[in-house]
Amino acid sequence: MRIARWCFWMALAASGCSASDGGSSATDNRPRPGGGSDTGSGASGEPGGGAGGEDEVFGSGAGTGGAGAGSGSGESGEGESGCIERAELVYVLSQDNELYSFRPDRKEFTRIGVLGCQTDMDPNSMAVDRDAVAWVNYVYGDDSAGTLFKVSTEDASCEPTGASLPRDWSRLGMGFSSDLSRPEAEQLFVAGTTSTPGIGLGRIDGTSVTPVGEFSGSLRGQSAELTGTGDGRLFGFFTTSPVQLAEIDKETGDIIEATPLPGIETPSAWAFSFWGGDFYFYTAPQSASRTTNVSRYRPSDGSIDTAYMTNIGFRIVGAGVSTCAPIEQPR
Repeated sequence: MRIARWCFWMALAASGCSASDGGSSATDNRPRPGGGSDTGSGASGEPGGGAGGEDEVFGSGAGTGGAGAGSGSGESGEGESGCIERAELVYVLSQDNELYSFRPDRKEFTRIGVLGCQTDMDPNSMAVDRDAVAWVNYVYGDDSAGTLFKVSTEDASCEPTGASLPRDWSRLGMGFSSDLSRPEAEQLFVAGTTSTPGIGLGRIDGTSVTPVGEFSGSLRGQSAELTGTGDGRLFGFFTTSPVQLAEIDKETGDIIEATPLPGIETPSAWAFSFWGGDFYFYTAPQSASRTTNVSRYRPSDGSIDTAYMTNIGFRIVGAGVSTCAPIEQPR
């Protein structure tokens, strides 16, 4: 996810525990937006000096916390997909530079720890690979420089990647997407959000950015947060009014299909993820009087649940999910 540049100068507050309402789950096949078209986010926080976890659980879920997926009983070995259980979770980054795991089916956030990245830049966006490693985009408030760090989703420890992002690509939306013919092969895609208008889609090759192409149609020049899926697709969250979800052609940057999502707020800080056939939008207003809301869009029936989780207790500025995450609701 990413943040509007002026949000970096705001003093934002995070508080207490989360509140949420109930929700149902359903098996869904390949998510397919239903026709329409535009989005973006992020926030700043002081870089943390170390890792560690207190296993604080936020939300109405019944799990016991920890970073494990599946039954919530901790991490086990690789499953049939070749992925560890931890790689099946969603991860989010707070404005206070704290990493959480998220179980959408339980409406449960679990605190892992403060990011240990040694930098005076601000965290802006996050993606997660199939090894459950979070890739975090850090950037200066004036967008003069940006870089990528790799963060452990087990303890929030951090290491530099050596990436030096050019100015036009210093502030990113990010998401991994798999190769449909080889699910274990994935690519980190980025959306350039530094300039106005935005410069479209790119990909990370080694430690550099390779431009792919501009977004097409009414979303040309717009900035996007990205999320990928295990069935080889890439989606963007565009913060137009109303906000829009769009499937993106990974080879060209063209918009394949876009869907307006009325009712989901056009945010000041935002993030975006896919899990179990559904899309989750993490949005917060400019005012620090309210923390993040989580809205769910379910392509199988077109429903938009803006009350999925409300005022969760902290402000989310980044979200990532690996291509190991389920593409259907777990039974």
